[in-house]
Amino acid sequence: MGYVTRVSCLLAFLAMTDQLIAPPTVEAPPASWWRNAVIYQIYPRSFADSNGDGIGDLPGISSRLPYLKDLGVDAVWLSPFYSSPQADAGYDVSDYRTVDPIFGTVADASELIAGAHAFGLRVIVDLVPNHSSDQHEWFQKALAEGPGSLFRERYHFRPGKGENGELPPNDWPSIFGGPAWTRVADGEWYLHLFAPAQPDFNWEHPAVRDEFRTILRFWLDLGVDGFRIDVAHGLIKEDGLPDVGSDAEWHLLGVGESPCFDRDGVHEIYRSWRQILDEYPGDRIAVAEAWAPNLTRVAHYVREDELHQAFNFSYLGTAWNVHEQRQMIDESLAAMNAVGAPTTWTLSNHDVVRHTTRLLQRADGEVAGRKPVEVDPVAGLRRARAASALMLALPGSAYIYQGEELGLPEVIDLPAEARQDPAFHRAAGQDGYRDGCRVPIPWSGEVAPYGFGPDGGASWLPQPDSWAGLSVAAQAGVPDSTLELYRAALAVRRSHPALQPIDNLRWVTAPAGVLAFERFADGAPVFRCTVNLGDQPVTVDRPGELLLTSGPVEAGPDQVVLPPDTTVWWSL
Repeated sequence: MGYVTRVSCLLAFLAMTDQLIAPPTVEAPPASWWRNAVIYQIYPRSFADSNGDGIGDLPGISSRLPYLKDLGVDAVWLSPFYSSPQADAGYDVSDYRTVDPIFGTVADASELIAGAHAFGLRVIVDLVPNHSSDQHEWFQKALAEGPGSLFRERYHFRPGKGENGELPPNDWPSIFGGPAWTRVADGEWYLHLFAPAQPDFNWEHPAVRDEFRTILRFWLDLGVDGFRIDVAHGLIKEDGLPDVGSDAEWHLLGVGESPCFDRDGVHEIYRSWRQILDEYPGDRIAVAEAWAPNLTRVAHYVREDELHQAFNFSYLGTAWNVHEQRQMIDESLAAMNAVGAPTTWTLSNHDVVRHTTRLLQRADGEVAGRKPVEVDPVAGLRRARAASALMLALPGSAYIYQGEELGLPEVIDLPAEARQDPAFHRAAGQDGYRDGCRVPIPWSGEVAPYGFGPDGGASWLPQPDSWAGLSVAAQAGVPDSTLELYRAALAVRRSHPALQPIDNLRWVTAPAGVLAFERFADGAPVFRCTVNLGDQPVTVDRPGELLLTSGPVEAGPDQVVLPPDTTVWWSL
């Protein structure tokens, strides 16, 4: 009997003996659902294609809602699907109130939201407030009307330096490589911290603030349950746009202190947004993608009158060893508890190397988004499963990136002509290898595109031949599969009383190379997570009944032998 099968049998037994509470009904989700929610990120163009054009879309997502319900997540977060020229995969928005035709229509979005709610799933949508597309109506008017126009004031237009204005206004680099300034035909320059097709808004202008308050209301009125705020730390720039020094280099996944990120003025914006969110019923939320020099600064975004959650990127980049993991978990919990917010945990997203590959490649904790290299797929999956089981046992809210529940590895051999990350085609800066984590996920079948679309046509990024065995159909119901491990872990997480509070963790003494902690219900320890992060098997005492294991273990009546990169959950 496989270990996931053992978990299923044990769950049934515990339910009968009242050791686990029943899961909440989907009709009446608990208050403050977001404080310990598991949120599943969907990258729309790579999730499910309904019309056979090779690109995922909103109707495709709607068709897969039963899968998400069965997986056991609480909410979905959708990467951008707004009208866009797709210069940066939709993070260059030309109209915030329409759906791009490649993804569907506003009616499709409404149907998706209603369908998700019918399955007890919340819907969070991406909001991109730092910049627009250069095809946005405002920016086009700014170009047409020339220097001094009112629409230029809504962006950052400046005269250049040098004798004839031929030099950029300052030395800021673009995160995607090259300078952060582009010169237009009349000689002025505009600021774009990302690609030239993504001009930054001037958030000191009242029209920009008014516009986004109406955008929030548009989608809240349509029924969305919240927003993920892209580049939440970037809206306010330091007065005067001062130079940072000629040696400055910024990376998408680790911007430190700078004159254009994490300025105190952003918090006034988010306090006004929180007032809007609180006007709507149903516990609507906002989640900050906020990079800051330390976790204390990140916690400023989730104070009581601001946003609800902030992504914990510090945890995502933490090295796979006991000291670094324990230190980061402690720091994360302390920073968020200080402001009464839940800690969030995530291992993968659409901007970083998938952790099935990265954790073996990046054991030293380097920045997560660097160019991936080939790793042993068996060892990579084993470590990824252990890391996922550890993450899902921590107090707070967890984010899952589509396909990680299938154990998908990073695709490292995409041909250059297939890549669409705008940074890939620039000389320096952000690495440009984000396409490898965005390859469409496999649903069924023996050959690509593995049921991604209805007619078997090629997907927008090619899928590896090795993914046939990783598809949903290939793993569903298979006891030892990664999919069934996630389903079992999410079932325990939803049901076990100790895994509901957001602040109940106590470390337990463990052998070298092992991390162990307990969680409580009614003041008593009733759950333990034990992880072998070392490279040798370790024997540990058996404190209770096995609830779940990330991989095979040797279990005796009094002791259990944990292989390297293995996590065990116990009921005490």
